Amino acid sequence: MKPLAVHHVSINVRDVEEALVFYEDVLGMSRRPDRPNFGFGGAWLDAGGQQLHLIEAEPPPNLGQHFAVQIEDLRATVAELRSAGFVVSDPAPVGRSWQSFISDPSGNVVELHEAKGLTAAH
Repeated sequence: MKPLAVHHVSINVRDVEEALVFYEDVLGMSRRPDRPNFGFGGAWLDAGGQQLHLIEAEPPPNLGQHFAVQIEDLRATVAELRSAGFVVSDPAPVGRSWQSFISDPSGNVVELHEAKGLTAAH
């Protein structure tokens, strides 16, 4: 087997509509119209070339699990989110990249990841 890419990540959210406001309006993802009816609440979102699937169910306890969204300018993104009232960790170097973390309304952790390489600007 040779993986080509991560196609999607599925996460549990307590309230799909509340999660959609966060993922669409705050993180800029867009809803996909092709989600089949599985008999439970949920939504599919486009996140660049990958997808995020929301499943209406109780999220598991936070034990460090998260997924990362690659963004272009972490410093500007953190400033924008903080000015909108969100709690976001300070940008920190990881390898040759930068990362910050934010939690969705259900407590799922999302890494905001800038992969351009380290610069003194952060």
